[in-house]
Amino acid sequence: MSSFTSLGVPENLAAVLLADGKTEPFAIQRDTLPDSLAGRDVLGRGRTGSGKTIAFALPLVARLAGGRREPRRPRGLVLAPTRELATQIAATIAPLAAAANLTVTTVFGGVSQKPQEQALNRGVDIVVACPGRLEDLMKQGVIRLDAVQIAVLDEADHMADLGFLPGVTRILAATPQGGQRLLFSATLDRGVDALVRRFLQNEVRHEVDEESVPAGVMTHRVFVVPSEGKAALVRQLASGRGRRILFTRTKHQAKKLAKQLTAAGIPSVDLHGNLGQNARERNLAAFGAPADQGGVRVLVATDVAARGVHVDDVELVVHVDPPVEHKAYLHRSGRTARAGAEGVVVTVATPDQRREVGDLLRKAHVQAPLEQVSADDSTVSSLVGAVAEHVTPAPVVASSGRGGSGSGSGNSGGGRGRSSSGGGAARNADGAGGGRGRSRGRRPAGERSAQSGERAAGSTAGARSGQNGARAGQAAGSGARTQTAPRFTTGSTVADIQRGTRRPRRARG
Repeated sequence: MSSFTSLGVPENLAAVLLADGKTEPFAIQRDTLPDSLAGRDVLGRGRTGSGKTIAFALPLVARLAGGRREPRRPRGLVLAPTRELATQIAATIAPLAAAANLTVTTVFGGVSQKPQEQALNRGVDIVVACPGRLEDLMKQGVIRLDAVQIAVLDEADHMADLGFLPGVTRILAATPQGGQRLLFSATLDRGVDALVRRFLQNEVRHEVDEESVPAGVMTHRVFVVPSEGKAALVRQLASGRGRRILFTRTKHQAKKLAKQLTAAGIPSVDLHGNLGQNARERNLAAFGAPADQGGVRVLVATDVAARGVHVDDVELVVHVDPPVEHKAYLHRSGRTARAGAEGVVVTVATPDQRREVGDLLRKAHVQAPLEQVSADDSTVSSLVGAVAEHVTPAPVVASSGRGGSGSGSGNSGGGRGRSSSGGGAARNADGAGGGRGRSRGRRPAGERSAQSGERAAGSTAGARSGQNGARAGQAAGSGARTQTAPRFTTGSTVADIQRGTRRPRRARG
């Protein structure tokens, strides 16, 4: 069996891998490392979980070691389709880079540009970026790519799915023509082959078949349940002790389901495109934390988490809503049974979805019988195993208004914040990033009070005056009300939920 050092990996980098428990290279690493470490262009094809990140992180760090760092001119560039994937790639590269005295930073949207500018101005060796924000910084002159020696394009097929290829083409065209290019993709359709022809020179191609991927055991099940029994079945599937990811089709459904599970005593966090970056990172950290340290076991996500989000020991993936495309099914399912682990994938279908699910599985080359079940069937109980301890959620303490000493809730009315749990006025008051209402606490107290009085005179006087009372922070004269219905965050740890003392956080995009 090959070792990393026998493939040409420097000993200091191999030691970093050893400290992390990685002693033997996976197939795609074994195949590509001799060529990529030698400076060859490489096209690697393999499904999720095959070890692609380390396959390009090692040559990236090894070949840049010892070079000179310059402000705004990185020497290594990695392009990724999503913020989650970019963050995890950077986390994988960081310890290797530190061993070689290199620096790494991320560049993506949804967060303030200022810290990214500051990092680039100080000088950084490797940038892991999403195309949109990177192009913005290029146009502003904040970053130049004329010093890039190695460019990596990860999940190229997903870039194509998201419509990023024109931007990727412009970015790669801004890098030196003689630089090394490493491209990794599951398929070569949707224009990816055009990128290969234009930017890779005398590339070495390596394809990892299913048999070469670390032998994890992924079991596929399809549970058919009447529409009226679906919610109970999903709750039962979410109730186990191990980590599980539940996929929905829409952001609203993900947020709503996470709240419902948390209210039912199953602490859950959500992950979708409406969350600001801080909320995404907080929820992923809660999901990745051990349960005995307050972590949550359930992540409810849209397809934003289907690629790039790697959390160890996910034992169950549930397609609450079957995806439209078979590729999405495979990438969702790939969150479990990674790197030799075992996992189960359950698709929940209603009777009218039988044909749709059958077509989906056929295209994905997955064979699974359709099983008619209910939430209390022994089939479901045996799959779920031991049920986790019920966590009784307590109401979240609402924040006081900014402007004065009053204690209006601001979350009990039906105002502009469109939270699924009752419409809080403060932006993202529930910690899930969905609302768009904004606090108006900066207005003069008299103006706020007058405005509150005018609104209270209308047909929705009670609700709006309660909301405006919170904004002004004045209990008197505005009809401010104390929150009466429990509200639960989906970013709380188990301990937070039990205490009921966590205040809602705002996610800033």
